[in-house]
Amino acid sequence: MIAASSGSELPPYLQCVPYARQVSGIDIYGDAHTWWDQAEGRFARGHTPREGAVMAFVPTGNMQLGHVAAVAKVIDSRTVLLDHANWSPINGRRGQIERNVKAVDVSPNNDWSQVRVWYYPLQALGTTPWPVQGFIYPDGKAKPRTQQRFAQAAPAPVRPQPTREEPSRAFLAAFADAPPARAPQTRTSQPRVTQAAYRPAQAASQASYATARPLTPRRVQASAGRSGGDAVVERAVALYD
Repeated sequence: MIAASSGSELPPYLQCVPYARQVSGIDIYGDAHTWWDQAEGRFARGHTPREGAVMAFVPTGNMQLGHVAAVAKVIDSRTVLLDHANWSPINGRRGQIERNVKAVDVSPNNDWSQVRVWYYPLQALGTTPWPVQGFIYPDGKAKPRTQQRFAQAAPAPVRPQPTREEPSRAFLAAFADAPPARAPQTRTSQPRVTQAAYRPAQAASQASYATARPLTPRRVQASAGRSGGDAVVERAVALYD
């Protein structure tokens, strides 16, 4: 991987935690300020730098989430080289990786409780003494993280429902008062009158009408006691009598 201090081909933004976990092999997750407590009982801890160890910083007002950095090399009792990410802004960009940068112990007792770290914009050690909790060592005796497992209940067996060969009493009682079903009605066919059967009757009526004797109208004399309207009616009736 290209050093961040070269200023060319810089990797994308990266936090300090995943980078320290990758280069050290220390399998701890969570914010950097939780690493020191998480390592208790799982990884060896101490206050002497070793190559491959992780330096855990104390969270402060300007660095509330803390910081973790991997020790790349031990120079002397007060000087180490670090590999870490998201410490210095490089070319105006944060989240960059810095490799083999200097860190110096400035604690009065040389216990690595305070360090000054190389700061890229100054091209020198930073002026702030940062508090350090200590070093987490990848000693190969790390206990795996406990994983909570949830028991999964076995699905209940599917039981077939019993069937009845005969209908139940409740089923029969529900239809006891039902009205009887109506029988389907069949249409009765009417005798068909053919045109041949109709023609003799029609011919007979026409023949009787042609040979009928015409009626002779009868004269009706108006009686002395009847009105003129009654005499007209009688004459009309007599014409068709």
